[in-house]
Amino acid sequence: MNANLYCTLRQGFPDNLDTTAIETDQGLCYSWRDLERGSAMLANWLGSLDLPKASRIAAHLDKSVEVLMLYLATLRAGHVFLPLNPAYQSAELAYFIGDAEPAVVVCMPADFGWVSKVAFQQGTRYVMTLDDQRGGSLLQRAAHHSDQQTPVQRGTDDLAAILYTSGTTGRSKGAMLSHGNLHSSAECLHHYWGFSSSDVLVHALPIFHVHGLFVAIHAALRSGCVMRWHAKFEPTRVLADLPRATVFMGVPTFYTRLLALPALNQQQCAQMRLFISGSAPMLPETFEQWRQRTGHAVLERYGMSETLMLTSNPYRADARYGGLATRVGGSVGFALPGVSVRMANEQHQEVAPGEVGSIQVKGPNVFSGYWRMPEKTAQEFTSDGYFITGDMGTRDTQGYVRIVGRSKDLIISGGLNVYPVEIEDALNKLPGVLESAVVGVPHPDFGEVGCAFVLAKPGASLKPADLLQALKAQLANFKVPKQCVLLQELPRNAMGKVQKNLLRQMV
Repeated sequence: MNANLYCTLRQGFPDNLDTTAIETDQGLCYSWRDLERGSAMLANWLGSLDLPKASRIAAHLDKSVEVLMLYLATLRAGHVFLPLNPAYQSAELAYFIGDAEPAVVVCMPADFGWVSKVAFQQGTRYVMTLDDQRGGSLLQRAAHHSDQQTPVQRGTDDLAAILYTSGTTGRSKGAMLSHGNLHSSAECLHHYWGFSSSDVLVHALPIFHVHGLFVAIHAALRSGCVMRWHAKFEPTRVLADLPRATVFMGVPTFYTRLLALPALNQQQCAQMRLFISGSAPMLPETFEQWRQRTGHAVLERYGMSETLMLTSNPYRADARYGGLATRVGGSVGFALPGVSVRMANEQHQEVAPGEVGSIQVKGPNVFSGYWRMPEKTAQEFTSDGYFITGDMGTRDTQGYVRIVGRSKDLIISGGLNVYPVEIEDALNKLPGVLESAVVGVPHPDFGEVGCAFVLAKPGASLKPADLLQALKAQLANFKVPKQCVLLQELPRNAMGKVQKNLLRQMV
């Protein structure tokens, strides 16, 4: 049996390949046959290059359906897909290309001059171009090849993709994901979230990241459902699509921006069956506002580049957890079927329910290690095979998991552990506070203390001293930050996650 992931995804295509697979926000329509033929031609072009097995194919591109075809073609040809954020500049790209050593780099035509220089200096053999208007040398070359192709035989453990982590602490690491990792996750989410061919997914996420590429796209292809494709997230356009959609996946920022639109109401969401949020924590206030405005409880879930999806609030009653079906704001739900999740102490033993522990995971979805970093890989796995995520969390007696922060974000003040999320939760409930982020900073006496960064709600007037005083009435004194800074906005990465390393640098 061929374990090539493309074979798994292809099984979900409808019998009638001439039906619509993707409708774009530019008015373009792609059929399932277009995806099949386009990816076949690109795969045959890759095959004509006579590359070594499992060569890396790097995509430094703006979002387009043709990039999706390139991804599918890379799988079909038996190579390894390397998605790169199109915002990366020369020095960043030089690192990724030098580390991964891709045989092919595909970039935007406008970037060809500098990207080709970087790539050729690092030993890349082929640099091609592809724009978001179906132009570029890649499609010109592929047009001369057959639209029929048999996916290359691949095993479960064969490498399918490399995703580089954000690199906020040291140099970025390439998480190696196999065909088996991606297959297990796609199958699990397909069933757990109830996807079917009658669904219509609004896809407004970037596709250089796990969320947009491996969660959203795999769910759609595996179920044979239509995607409403947005090149980027524009709230008014997404809102206009909701009445003819059934599923939406986004980051918390998407939801807060949609909530800012007066036209968002239950009628707009009457056909929707599921709203999913991930990649960053959603504020409980946002969760509740969304429920009140739309009648829907957002399904929050938790995953990583190294592990794909790990936990999820229930879509329907989960028999493994006593039939619980409630989605709890601020929680990322239960461990997904087939995934083992434990909250562990320093000896890698399970802590009691409600206690904070290191989140450690095991399952067929968990990666094999970091690209060309055997020592780092060995450090991140326990002797019994659990991956140490670096996140800290709790699990209650019902099984709901809650993330309390990254282990590197833990503040040890005067020898006592302080979890930033607890302080942020308290701050966010204070009048006039829109959002907050707390980081640890050096202190000559306590070793480390908290510094709070706060955003005010529109029209609110906040004073740092008043906020800190209010916290003293709610938290033990050692948990109260010693500094408070008002900001206009928090620094975030492309997926909406607050970049606390930049906040530390500000202090």
